[in-house]
Amino acid sequence: MKIALIGAGNLATNLGRALVEAGHVVCQVYSRTQVSADALALKLESRGVSDLAEVVTDAQLYIVALKDSALGEVLPILIKGREYALWVHTAGSVPISIWAEYGLKHYGVFYPMQTFSKAREVSFSDIPFFLEASGKMEMDILRSVATSMSRNVHEASSEQRRYLHLSAVFACNFANAMYTASARLLEEHGLSFDAMLPLIDETARKVHALHPADAQTGPAVRYDRNVIDKHLALLADHPLYRELYELTSRIIHEEKD
Repeated sequence: MKIALIGAGNLATNLGRALVEAGHVVCQVYSRTQVSADALALKLESRGVSDLAEVVTDAQLYIVALKDSALGEVLPILIKGREYALWVHTAGSVPISIWAEYGLKHYGVFYPMQTFSKAREVSFSDIPFFLEASGKMEMDILRSVATSMSRNVHEASSEQRRYLHLSAVFACNFANAMYTASARLLEEHGLSFDAMLPLIDETARKVHALHPADAQTGPAVRYDRNVIDKHLALLADHPLYRELYELTSRIIHEEKD
């Protein structure tokens, strides 16, 4: 596929690499800043642009990997003169219906559910892709592109994808916020977060074999107030962490029942 990549952030960077490795041609990279566009284009042996008017008009597939709030601003400009092509966005929380107002015939959603950072390359082979399309032909094309990178490809409606994205926030972003709290508490007392890594790794491994509710351990499961109260006392200087600890302990205990 001849693909124009609209975006040069964390997702676009990783997706662009995977597309090229799968044999696709990323003919152009657009970013709001020329520096970012050029940096990614160089890695993909492509061309970077920062002016929407310079985006190519002959790509077969336009992948829009921008933050949700930017879509309404740039799509009317981008689509004009390119209505014949297949357009997809990569957002978990944006419905497929966003394309309908532009009179497009060929459109969809191309959602790789993973956490991405520019500085860390990830293998796409097991990353789940969730696809939605305006028709069978469009779905066949998106499935072909997705399966060229991953063996974990599914169809999902906009409503299902909303809950995938919400659940991912709990599983990834909120979990990482817990790691950050752990790291800060340790660092305040001269300890390294590295001590937590074997624990984190085993916790992640367990939920490959057990339902998360069955894998839960710790004082909150049995609601051991003696331990919980001692921990809350240690968090006297961290009122948000204290509130988080108490609420999370309640959730763990109530979910057990």
